[in-house]
Amino acid sequence: MEGVNGIIRPLLTGSNNAAQAIDGGFIRSRRFRRCKSAPLPDAVTAEAYFNSINHQNWSIFGSFSPSFVKVFTYMSVYFGIGTVCFYFVKNQIDGRKTNGIIDAVYFCMVTMTTVGYGDLVPSSPLAKLLACAFVFAGMALVGLILSKAADYLVERQEMLLVRALHLHNKVTPSEMVKELDAHKIGYKCVLVFILLLVLITSGTIFLAVVEKLNVVDAFYCVCCTITTLGYGDKSFSTQVGRVFAIVWILVSTICVAQFFLYVAELNTEKRRRKLVKWVLSRRMTNLDLEAADLDNNGVVGVGEFIVYKLKEMGKINQEDISLILQEFEELDVDQSGTLSVSDLALAQSSPPEK
Repeated sequence: MEGVNGIIRPLLTGSNNAAQAIDGGFIRSRRFRRCKSAPLPDAVTAEAYFNSINHQNWSIFGSFSPSFVKVFTYMSVYFGIGTVCFYFVKNQIDGRKTNGIIDAVYFCMVTMTTVGYGDLVPSSPLAKLLACAFVFAGMALVGLILSKAADYLVERQEMLLVRALHLHNKVTPSEMVKELDAHKIGYKCVLVFILLLVLITSGTIFLAVVEKLNVVDAFYCVCCTITTLGYGDKSFSTQVGRVFAIVWILVSTICVAQFFLYVAELNTEKRRRKLVKWVLSRRMTNLDLEAADLDNNGVVGVGEFIVYKLKEMGKINQEDISLILQEFEELDVDQSGTLSVSDLALAQSSPPEK
């Protein structure tokens, strides 16, 4: 195959049976027939689309699929244990203090989000060890659970954004779904950016009104907080301010992290689209034809052509193809190069190989 760098390499390294499996009789047809069980595009509604999102398995550790109940439970456990621990060692924490319980929760929050203003600092070996334990546990909580929940919430708001953008246009539900699929990452960036602006504005106003900072210092403190820079020269020092900070710091720091994640994904998506456009626009050569001819019969069938183009686009690789062919060969019990009901029945009745 002639890749992007002009390097020629074979598409598949397998037997003729493998080639027949990809380019079997049912896929040689010039027309593709839609699966009888697959709904037509117009039958796909926006509601069905988001219902499918609800049931997606965004698991972290295999079968571990966090829900919002679990997220709330983990956060409650984290802040509950942290509050108790830091409350009992409050005399071993130096800095500007207000209320014992509020300070303990506030200290947990700035520790979990790695803001670390320095307005409260552990002074004893026990307090320092507790801070070390809670900072790692908090980073895991933010990275593995809360970021997933934030991503889910953003996905749930995408339809509202599309409806707002097409408010004066008559757009069918299927067209909305296509619009979301085509610009999914872009809409996420817009939504998170809007939320980020709201958080920055609200944080600046609160610091200016409640903490009595001037506008520049308030904005400076907000930027140091949401980026987890946390110089510590400006922070939340009042009791009301720390209550506000417990929620605001968590939401704002996660929002910033999600925004830069979406920006990186958007850049990757643009590069992928350019590659796809290049693959589809360039002319086929004799070398491409030879590389795509899996069964070496001098012609390229539609199945061979599709696999060749998908591999050029980077959507599949040799390992993916080999695994799929391996599964096909296991199901093709009679080694005919095609699958039938009898093949599936025989394959399912056979004991699994150890």
